[in-house]
Amino acid sequence: MSGSYILSPRPLTGPAARPRRVLVTGASGRIGASFSESAHDRYRLRLLVHREEHLAAVARHGEAVLGELSDPSSIYPAFAGVDTVLHLAADPSPQAGWDSLHSNNIVATYNTFRAAVEAGCRRVIFASSIHAVSGYPEGYQVHGDDPVNPGDLYGVSKCFGEALARLVAEQAGVSAIVIRIGAFQPREEAKRGERLDMMNAFVSHRDLNQLFQRAIDDERILFAILHGLSGNRFNRMDIGLARELVGYEPQDDFTELNRELTDLNLRAQVTPHDSRHRKGTTV
Repeated sequence: MSGSYILSPRPLTGPAARPRRVLVTGASGRIGASFSESAHDRYRLRLLVHREEHLAAVARHGEAVLGELSDPSSIYPAFAGVDTVLHLAADPSPQAGWDSLHSNNIVATYNTFRAAVEAGCRRVIFASSIHAVSGYPEGYQVHGDDPVNPGDLYGVSKCFGEALARLVAEQAGVSAIVIRIGAFQPREEAKRGERLDMMNAFVSHRDLNQLFQRAIDDERILFAILHGLSGNRFNRMDIGLARELVGYEPQDDFTELNRELTDLNLRAQVTPHDSRHRKGTTV
């Protein structure tokens, strides 16, 4: 056991049915749509949306279902027969007010975990955020076993979900993996010279989707906090544990994409951002 992960003493399910049935909440959002497009051939996707006008768009990649996460009775049927829940639905704005965060990020997250436990799901993957630890000084690289340190109420709402994930893992025996997501952007956005603001937090579509898939497929983890960033030269959050536990192999590095940085060859000239220099830890 570690402060940021717990391994199961035995495989979670044995020979699980293939392909796995994966329920995606917030399936019509940016991250949900990207994941569904990348993974619909790998899993049997059940795509949960809360607006009827979104059903047709998500139905291209799986079984589209309608439900409101603030109303448990409307979502419970969607969890039947599900192996893994990828919980993406939330108010994603760091400027969001309490009323919206309470309904969309706290009540909805509680209802999601409760439904997963009652349905006997194997695992819940909770989409947390870099904002859960954004209160640390800029020069500090955050590791998974560092205490949470939110910089805003949005981050506080994500800390609630992280705590709930640990609760259901240890007390209910449902595997829960937390993924703290950074600046989720397409590679084309990272290439823009003026986007240096996300140099230490960038995660590309293909890298985050890979991390989700590796988290879904893992059979050893009971609980873990993993960091969802690309293989950037300067990472605000350490990604070594994601590499170690689920074999994450990011393909992108902001410093090799951004047009202001590519000619500097930073990978060859500058030491990685790692404040602890832990054995086996890479960024």
